Amino acid sequence: MVRARVWFRCAAMHDPVSPVVLEPCLIGWEARERQVDLTIQRSLRGPELVSRMKGWVTVDVEQANRIFAAHGRLKVLDERELVVECEDRAALEALAADLAQAFGDQMDLEITKG
Repeated sequence: MVRARVWFRCAAMHDPVSPVVLEPCLIGWEARERQVDLTIQRSLRGPELVSRMKGWVTVDVEQANRIFAAHGRLKVLDERELVVECEDRAALEALAADLAQAFGDQMDLEITKG
């Protein structure tokens, strides 16, 4: 298993950026006839986090999610950092080639340790 951090190009500043989860999403309920004190707190999953980047990055995030799914699995590592996991280095290189073909220099992968 090989992991790589996912870097996008920021639509506003054109710098390389990688989304991170700063705080988990907090979901609650509002009831019409009583108070509901139940909440759920959870982090976004990898594809959800990428989808939320629509308009903030220069790539088509849905197309990016399809390319990632074809080669590996997006995940939020340690409930914070977006990475892609591939079976081996060859799969990661194929992913990088498909991303480059689809998006040019607007995306990058950085192999991580561990």
